[in-house]
Amino acid sequence: MPKLSDTMTEGTLLKWRKNEGDKVETGDVIAEVETDKATMEMEAFDDGILHKHLVGPGEKAPVGGRIAILLQKGEAPPAEGEPIPESSQDVAAKAGTTTSPPPGESSRKSPSAATPAAATGARAKASPLAKKIAAQKGVGLEGLSGSGPGGRIIARDVESAPSGTAGKAPAVTSVASIPAGAGDQRLPLSGMRRIIAERLLTSKSTIPHFYLHIEIDAAPLMKARQELNAVTEASGGPKFTVNDFVLKAVVSAAQRVPAVNASFAGDAIIQYGSIHLSVAVAVEEGLVTPVIRDAQKKSLREISEAVKDLAARARSKKLKPEEYAGGTITVSNLGAYGIESFSAIINPPQALILSVGAIVKKPVINHEEQIVVGQRMSIGLSADHRVVDGAVGAAYLAELRQLLENPTLMLL
Repeated sequence: MPKLSDTMTEGTLLKWRKNEGDKVETGDVIAEVETDKATMEMEAFDDGILHKHLVGPGEKAPVGGRIAILLQKGEAPPAEGEPIPESSQDVAAKAGTTTSPPPGESSRKSPSAATPAAATGARAKASPLAKKIAAQKGVGLEGLSGSGPGGRIIARDVESAPSGTAGKAPAVTSVASIPAGAGDQRLPLSGMRRIIAERLLTSKSTIPHFYLHIEIDAAPLMKARQELNAVTEASGGPKFTVNDFVLKAVVSAAQRVPAVNASFAGDAIIQYGSIHLSVAVAVEEGLVTPVIRDAQKKSLREISEAVKDLAARARSKKLKPEEYAGGTITVSNLGAYGIESFSAIINPPQALILSVGAIVKKPVINHEEQIVVGQRMSIGLSADHRVVDGAVGAAYLAELRQLLENPTLMLL
């Protein structure tokens, strides 16, 4: 089972596209796999004959676990019950993936096959991913046994080790709950729900959030949208949504205040040259954040087309891994659900997320100090205080307000 997303720990094999006995070539689509984020096509990583399916449709397998036997030309199949010589690590290496099983799964290697570095006095040999996970969990590499080639410590060795006390990322923990009774249901966590739980707990526990809110005059925005849609509809073009304008304004404001388009990197702050805009999309099992790449180069129409395409494919689980990774700033809009205001949790490792509420009519005081009916929209900002100071966040919201209250500025 290859690792088809950055957070994938197991996959569900939905359908075999190649049958037992079929000849396959490198790059052929042999199966459809459901990850925690999407349904994806799995390609063959070698030429040969698909001898046997080890996992059936609807069954799950951990990343790096065996799902089929592929034989080379002239190669005899293993006898029933005979161990397969090649390890899942080798298979995954051919597929260009890592092979970390779910946290807590023990190494399949015999304990006697690996010796802790501390016992030999040697410096621990570990993969870059293993070192990163160890730093997050506060695990000392010197005391671990490596199950990789030559005793190298790999990701699963660290993930199955007890966490230390310094610098560890909090694990998802359970608190005492009311026991299930008659009529209650116990719903197991899906892969997506588990990843959401882990990432959001890590975000709230390790990122120092602060929150700012503004209320903007949405009347000019609604007028501009109405006029623009009248023109595009007359020519057979698509309609623009309020969210399209918001996304364009978020990007334009980030160009004016680039300090918010950044992330914390331990001993440095990375300020990104391009704005890769993550857009929160609600799907059946939770939330995904597909990314509009280089959004600063896109027009209002291009952003509108991109977000509609990404949202549709997110809901049908057809996104590719690169389409929901690498975002630098996120927008979450609950206005369509009637939510007037809220504060979102930062999408790590980003430093900023915008929360957009519904446009509501309410009494306001105009420039002539008269009470009139106005249209207002609440926007919240959640920021990583290690990267963004309050004054920077306020400056960003001021630019965002100016753009949304003067929408023609976005079209320049």
